[in-house]
Amino acid sequence: MTPLSLPPVADPFQLPFHYGALHQVGLDWLVAPDPVRELLAKHHPGLTAATFDDGRALVSLNYQLYFAQYAFGGGVTQEIEFNVIAFPTAEEARLPRLSYAQYAQGWDQTKLLGIARVHVVCDNPFAIRAGRELYAEPKYPGWFEVALPSLNGPAGDTWTVRCKAAAIGPDDTLEQDDTPLLDLTARLDGLAAVAANSAPITGYGTDREGRLLAGPMNVYQPYRWYDLSAPEHSGRTRVHVHAPDADLGRDVRALLGADVPAAGVWTYQSPPVAAHNRPYYLPTRPRL
Repeated sequence: MTPLSLPPVADPFQLPFHYGALHQVGLDWLVAPDPVRELLAKHHPGLTAATFDDGRALVSLNYQLYFAQYAFGGGVTQEIEFNVIAFPTAEEARLPRLSYAQYAQGWDQTKLLGIARVHVVCDNPFAIRAGRELYAEPKYPGWFEVALPSLNGPAGDTWTVRCKAAAIGPDDTLEQDDTPLLDLTARLDGLAAVAANSAPITGYGTDREGRLLAGPMNVYQPYRWYDLSAPEHSGRTRVHVHAPDADLGRDVRALLGADVPAAGVWTYQSPPVAAHNRPYYLPTRPRL
């Protein structure tokens, strides 16, 4: 068998791409498999949707806020992905049999169970171009209003994300639109988390020539996974589609329906690297 060549890295990009900080929340749903298989076949014909508990497929919405440092300075990016958990069809014999909880905690050491990106909405035109050209991501513009857990904010562990429409204008500027696309909320206050060794996470893309790409992402500390399988946790997450006729809204509604509770939530927040502390008064020498 002839070895495969690596995909080209287009100028001006460099790989690997290094994150200076990452804050992320992901919501998982176990859903009926047939609509998932139909959607996946349209976007990634070389992949097969994985099945878990009772033969259900797994889809996820995950939000990211990340910082990167470049030679010219720094940049902050936000994005949200709608993914199907899938594997290369030709590699099915290598996969272990896992429950959802086992997969969520990182038991798949083949890392063939990856995220097949169906929609990626992003607020950084440079990152949109990079995602498309390097990883064949179906990435397009949007913007975000968020309320996130933070050491610089009120105590609590609730994530709220509102995704809105946008366009790319002249000189690669983001032109915001007030049209809301989708909201998600995860109320994790009071829940115990399990350390999840899920990285590297394999992200799948299919390029314009129909070639399947796999791009692993390393995260250097464990994720935190929250099991929401108990009935009393069914109200802890919420997704509201504001634009049901848009591509993202249509596919989310088709796979999730109206009342499917999330099976689990996973989060990651980069630890702080420095802290500027509270000032204090110094005594002054009394005047004579």
